[in-house]
Amino acid sequence: MEEFSFVGNSEIEAIEQLYQSYLEDPESVDKSYQLFFKGFDFARKNYDSPLQTGVAKEFNVANLIHGYRQRGHLFTKTNPVRQRRKYFPTLDIENFGLEKADLETEFEAGTKLGLGKAKLKDIIAHLKQTYCESVAVEYLYIRHPEVVDWLMFKMESDRNTPDFSEEKKKCIYDQLNVAAGFEGFIHKKFVGQKRFSLEGSEVIIPGLQALINKGAELGVEEVMIGMAHRGRLNVLANVLKKPYENIFKEFVGDEYAEGISLGDVKYHLGYQNDVTTREGHKVRVNLAPNPSHLETVGPIIEGITRSKINNKYGNDYNKAIPVVIHGDAAIAGQGVVYEVVQMSQLRGYKTGGTIHIVINNQVGFTTNYLDARSSTYCTDVGKVTRSPVFHVNGDDAEAMVYAIELAVEFRQKFNADVFIDVLAYRKYGHNEGDEPRFTQPTLYKEISRHPNARDIYGNKLIEEKIYTREELDALQSGLDAYMEDQLETSKKIDKVVIQRFLEDDWKDYRYAEPKDFVLPVETKVNKETLLKLSKSITDLPNDLPFFKKAVKIMDDRKKMVEENRLDWAMGELLAYASLVTEGSPVRISGQDSVRGTFAHRHAGLVIQDTEKLYFPLKNISDDQAVFDVYNSSLSEYGVMGYEYGYALATPGGLTIWEAQFGDFYNVAQVIIDQYISSAEEKWGLMNGLVLFLPHGFEGQGPEHSSARIERFLSLAANNNMQVVNCTTPANFFHLLRRQVKRDIRIPLVAFTPKSLLRHPKCTSALAELSEGSFQEVIDDNNVDVDLVKRVVFCSGKIYYDLLARKEELEARDIALVRIEQLHPFPKEQLQLVLDRYKNALLHLWVQEEPENMGAWKYIRGMFKGVSLVPIARLASGSPATGLNGLHMVGQKEIIDKVFKKCHCELKNKYCGLQCVEGKDRHEILKQHKYFSEKSRFSI
Repeated sequence: MEEFSFVGNSEIEAIEQLYQSYLEDPESVDKSYQLFFKGFDFARKNYDSPLQTGVAKEFNVANLIHGYRQRGHLFTKTNPVRQRRKYFPTLDIENFGLEKADLETEFEAGTKLGLGKAKLKDIIAHLKQTYCESVAVEYLYIRHPEVVDWLMFKMESDRNTPDFSEEKKKCIYDQLNVAAGFEGFIHKKFVGQKRFSLEGSEVIIPGLQALINKGAELGVEEVMIGMAHRGRLNVLANVLKKPYENIFKEFVGDEYAEGISLGDVKYHLGYQNDVTTREGHKVRVNLAPNPSHLETVGPIIEGITRSKINNKYGNDYNKAIPVVIHGDAAIAGQGVVYEVVQMSQLRGYKTGGTIHIVINNQVGFTTNYLDARSSTYCTDVGKVTRSPVFHVNGDDAEAMVYAIELAVEFRQKFNADVFIDVLAYRKYGHNEGDEPRFTQPTLYKEISRHPNARDIYGNKLIEEKIYTREELDALQSGLDAYMEDQLETSKKIDKVVIQRFLEDDWKDYRYAEPKDFVLPVETKVNKETLLKLSKSITDLPNDLPFFKKAVKIMDDRKKMVEENRLDWAMGELLAYASLVTEGSPVRISGQDSVRGTFAHRHAGLVIQDTEKLYFPLKNISDDQAVFDVYNSSLSEYGVMGYEYGYALATPGGLTIWEAQFGDFYNVAQVIIDQYISSAEEKWGLMNGLVLFLPHGFEGQGPEHSSARIERFLSLAANNNMQVVNCTTPANFFHLLRRQVKRDIRIPLVAFTPKSLLRHPKCTSALAELSEGSFQEVIDDNNVDVDLVKRVVFCSGKIYYDLLARKEELEARDIALVRIEQLHPFPKEQLQLVLDRYKNALLHLWVQEEPENMGAWKYIRGMFKGVSLVPIARLASGSPATGLNGLHMVGQKEIIDKVFKKCHCELKNKYCGLQCVEGKDRHEILKQHKYFSEKSRFSI
């Protein structure tokens, strides 16, 4: 006990403080403590010294009560198939200075439990029933007294033991029956097929039904569920009411209906439905599609929910609830869980509290829980935000329903996260083809003889004379007959139909066709409107003091407009301003997005000597759409997933995730691989999320140069995403507006600049915004077309390095052609350029990235009928050097190769080897030593 003595000491100190407060003002402490201290004072005044031992024991009983509240969860009956680990000290009364002789003694401390003065044995019985039976709870680490008091009263007033009506008990049994019956039917009918059974955790189904019912009772209109594959088919069938025949068809189907090209396995698919509760409330329930990557769907669900709260429910957090269903190994092991939990109370990301439910199988794929985490519980991540955590016995259906209902009440009252850890088991291996006894022989010996939750509850209801055995058998056989009928119906279905997720939100949008990437889109904004918008976003309120450098930035922007040379920031900000005034909401989020990593955006300006910000884009007009920009937590995976979810539920808006540096996106590679690049082909999901990835080789080292263009292009196919590397503010302006103005939605990956943000050549005239549209390819307008022998293709920032040399040499016989959109590849636009330069002898692709990176390998496959020669750094395992001097040498050599002189009689020309017209290109290159074997840079 000695090492735990601080527990008792801290409790005594706390009681002493309360007692002093009571002496000053009895009304300042809780009513139960008023009664306790009143009895204490009475004892002090009316009994002599020997009897003051009883007063000391009052404090000991108070410590005992605190001990159960704080540590009772360690001594519960919540594990259906395993013995609990032993924890010390125990809650034996001897550890609190009490003895068996005290059991019949009455103590005023009973008032703390609402019992009044009560015998010690009754106090203990009350505490055990509350904290050590089928529902355990961790909550005393919560710092807000009103939250602790609310939970304490709720749990102790009914001893964490439900008292449900006979009708409700029958409903719970019905839900367990369909949960167990569904799994058993599939197991018999589709032998050997994976389904990731819910068997062992069937109480999840009545739990989710209770969540929906209780939520509707408390004003919830929509529930967003994210879960991995364990139990998904059961949730689809018995919570979202997806027709059984459609699920059965997915086991045997061999062709999808239109809209899905590749599809996905059945236990990854999403669904939505309007569910009517027992009381007649209608609730929209959404289950998001998800990949096998456990916990990836968590941030997606949070983003969807926040969008719904913002755009559908008038910022009322109590109208929509996110529910994330975890596995025990996943919630403890996957870092994105922590990222999502840390976002839960942040201004730009909170969703009013998430209900986290853990299907605790007590084993990972094959890993014992003792090898899967260091924490006591898999849910200990919940303590990061001091969220209450309930641990529930997965065999006790009523306890599950009770805990869920309490969790929903808590969430609606405090808009905070709550965790429910359902201790259960997995009847089979990770999937139905695994043999779990290879790795968990003792556990599965116990599981093999353990009855399921339906049968346990059925026996309980028979004992309570609510059902007879015959009635239960009839319910089970009736369900079997119904599913047989549904199986026969499924055989008549021609093709597998995958419901379009969030169908109502996307009814005005269609899937893209190839022609959509050839035809221009109307994105221009008339000059008068642009001038008005530029004034709105550069004029600052006279009654607010701003940092003088911020005022200068605004003055400089006004001057840009006057001089008709808009920089990157003005082009970008005018795109946002025009969109919000036209009714399209804009949301930007990233680690430094308010200011911009490179201090170019300044979307929010600090009001001097305060923490408040003024956002010009929020103050354009009274009837504008919402503009939101947030500095995120230092997270890529979680925040990108969140913004993907937000964009998924906001098709009419512009949603942007911005990387601090381009290559930092790779921490969120799962979101890119499993959602951004593939979700349309797998699940029919359209999404207009925009990624801003700063990119450009400027001598800042390997981690601050490349946004890994090659990785996106390796995923690019079938017009699945747009990969763009713009070089002018005007083209960026049109690009952002194009993303919203079309009736299609495809993710946009935009490689954004760094040094170009302030490059004197990287500007656009106002007319370029008020006229034209996005240019996939930008040709060179400073050439003598018929004299051009060398056509140089490039993308992004290196264009300006090439341009500087071209202007220095006045080389009008070399054409610099910018490919602004890499995918979908602009073949038709490019062909017009190729046709223009009929006398060209040499076509170069120039990039600053190493040859095995950047766009080269993608580009060479796109040029048909053209012998394209690359100029790039040599292939490398690292994107760039860490030394600026070495970087400059390499950059110069790339430029020098493009403008290499002829070594012939016409050596004063930069004509692309016109002196040997008609010869084989390879011979020309060899003859003129275009490639230097000693060079680190290749052509």
